[in-house]
Amino acid sequence: MKQAFVFSSVCVGLLFGCAETRVPEYHHPEAPAKSTWSQPSVSATEAVSAQWWAQFGDPDLDSLVAKAIAGNVDLKILAARIAVANAQIAEAHAGALPSVNIAAGSSLQNTTGQPFSKQHNLGAQVSWDIDIWGQVEKGVQGQTAEFHATEADWRAGYLQIVADVSTTYFQILQLDEQIDQQQRALVKNEQILVIYETMRSNGLISDTEVLRQRAENNRLTTDLLELRRSRDVTQNALASLLGVPAGEFKIRPDRLQDRVQVPAVPAGLPLDLLARRPDVVAAEFRVLEAHDLMGQARLAQLPSVSLTGQAGTASFALSDLFKAFTFGFMPTVNIPALNPGVRAHVKTTEAQIKVAEEGYRRTVIAAYEEVENALVNLEAHRRQQEELQKQVGQLQVVSAQTAAQLEVGVVSQLDVFENERSLLTAQLTLLASHEQVLSDTVTLYKALGGGWARVEVANAGR
Repeated sequence: MKQAFVFSSVCVGLLFGCAETRVPEYHHPEAPAKSTWSQPSVSATEAVSAQWWAQFGDPDLDSLVAKAIAGNVDLKILAARIAVANAQIAEAHAGALPSVNIAAGSSLQNTTGQPFSKQHNLGAQVSWDIDIWGQVEKGVQGQTAEFHATEADWRAGYLQIVADVSTTYFQILQLDEQIDQQQRALVKNEQILVIYETMRSNGLISDTEVLRQRAENNRLTTDLLELRRSRDVTQNALASLLGVPAGEFKIRPDRLQDRVQVPAVPAGLPLDLLARRPDVVAAEFRVLEAHDLMGQARLAQLPSVSLTGQAGTASFALSDLFKAFTFGFMPTVNIPALNPGVRAHVKTTEAQIKVAEEGYRRTVIAAYEEVENALVNLEAHRRQQEELQKQVGQLQVVSAQTAAQLEVGVVSQLDVFENERSLLTAQLTLLASHEQVLSDTVTLYKALGGGWARVEVANAGR
């Protein structure tokens, strides 16, 4: 018997000697670093305002953003997930607390030829798995990391909703202005058609020119109908972003270029971009969570101590139920290292750390790309806008000169209409460029983390 005990002890010692139960300290995962940016680096406080959308100078946009933050369904789902993650912390912490079970019952039995028997019982059991090695605490830390990751998910969703509301609002105002200019272009082309028909009746041009102009008017009418359809659909999309049923929310028509101004974009980029972007922060918290769960799995290989206490009473008569009590106490030592499933779970959690780290690196790479693309697009579109403004200015001069020449009979009314049509086309292109610069600015603000404060990823109290 003594030899068997010694042999068992040696086996257990060898098992624990082979098992890796040490929990290493968490270190930030490695990720590619940016050595230079397309613009000089500055502090994040200077780069992004917490309410960056207010810099567009449109009170209606501010109101829409506030409504979206309060009513957007996706944001409410993300907020509900935060509440779930918070509750799961308490659930994980409960593993270190004693549990109490109370049971009461009666047993009634009637056998042929035997007297009727009955028995009443009442009992309680207290169980406590003592967290000697901190296994439960590691689980609490892992769930706390998931809680912080879920908070960061909400911040990322918040940024996305604000960006979507802003760009959708800009698109509606752009469509309003396009519709207005398209209507004016159609009027001009109808006037040109009248001139062509008069010239044909006088034998100055053929039917071909008249038919070509009628086809152009048909195209403009079709485009106008499409613009109105796009406007209604885009307005429905904005209603959904606000949490309002589509069709029950209206934006009054207005002119984008008059109402929304392009703000002065940040002069540089934050030095600590990765600590401010919510998606990057969420990805790193999930690396921390995987690290904690790996630590919990390793600690689960160590012996655990369970204390179980029982107390109860039983009687054939209900009146005698409390006359006799039974007490019991049973400490138990469990050796989970003998369970191959426990050790296999350690390998699984170690592999999951690699998955989380690669996910973090992918998020970092995507963040760098989004910022650089936003900078490239914004700079290119701003330069295009400057050239388009020059083009519109020159065409305005040509249109004014042509109108003056018409008064002295140097040019025909047809020449005036043709110049005005060219001007309207250039103005539509400039309008689209203005909306694109506004959207690029929104994308840049979002890419920079939208004014959120930096977050240190580490195991700490909430």
